[in-house]
Amino acid sequence: MERFSEYRIMWVLVFFDLPTETKKDRKTYTDFRDKLIKDGFTMFQFSIYLRHCASAENAQVHIQRVKKNLPPKGNIGILCITDKQFGNMELFVGKEEKKVSTPYQQLELF
Repeated sequence: MERFSEYRIMWVLVFFDLPTETKKDRKTYTDFRDKLIKDGFTMFQFSIYLRHCASAENAQVHIQRVKKNLPPKGNIGILCITDKQFGNMELFVGKEEKKVSTPYQQLELF
């Protein structure tokens, strides 16, 4: 088995739609977003954040952290996909196709 298999490496995507009507709602939104960023998630689109994980086990650690920080109101979705599936994504800006770039730098220490 390859050391870095595109079927073993995972991406965790968090989709959320949180209320922002009141000052308290906006603070809850900001706190949730800040916790995602602190845990290594990167904004992919508005209210869609993603994180690269070395394995399914590592992805589960980060999924549990997201679940621990769920706000009391709003809609939150969590999706875990392989690096191979992520690489098959097609992105468009208007009608122009855009190359899918990975928002991380893979470092190998050993």
